[in-house]
Amino acid sequence: MDLEQEKELVFKAKTDACAFGLLYDEYYKKIFGYVLHRTANVEVTKDIVSEVFLKALQNIGHFEWRDIPFSAWLYRIAEHEISNSYKHNKQLILLKQDLENSEILSDISIEDEIVCAEAEIQKHEEFLLLHQCIVKLPNIYQEVIVLKYFEKKSPGEICIILGKHEGTVKSLLHRGLKKLKKLMDENATF
Repeated sequence: MDLEQEKELVFKAKTDACAFGLLYDEYYKKIFGYVLHRTANVEVTKDIVSEVFLKALQNIGHFEWRDIPFSAWLYRIAEHEISNSYKHNKQLILLKQDLENSEILSDISIEDEIVCAEAEIQKHEEFLLLHQCIVKLPNIYQEVIVLKYFEKKSPGEICIILGKHEGTVKSLLHRGLKKLKKLMDENATF
């Protein structure tokens, strides 16, 4: 959807729930993915994303079109809700995937099953370590890293979402990655 179509749809959504539903359909997966990468917890993500779209629906009448994608507003609401979630629940528990319940093809030998299981555990441990290190970073570094590497946003899109200049975003990415690498090196067990 181009900006002009989106602008028209946002205008309609101010008075038409069906139009808001189309915006919801367009952006739900993107916002869900962003929040999931920030929390690594499916249940918490569902709660936060529900709040994001509820707040967007409640406040769409106050939304002013400024020739930037509607998703930028949703990402800002999501960031606010993530921050609120961490403030209210400092002990967000990461849900570990139950590797014993993962499907392993029955025609694979036991040795291959063990190798596959060990590889899955390794990937899972690396992901958990990465997530644990990301959440230790200040919020601004978390935002730019998740938007760039998990949400595949360009520096220009990140600028729009965060309301920052491109040089600032690039600098934040550089410093955030440097801090993340240091944390990863300090905490690596593999």
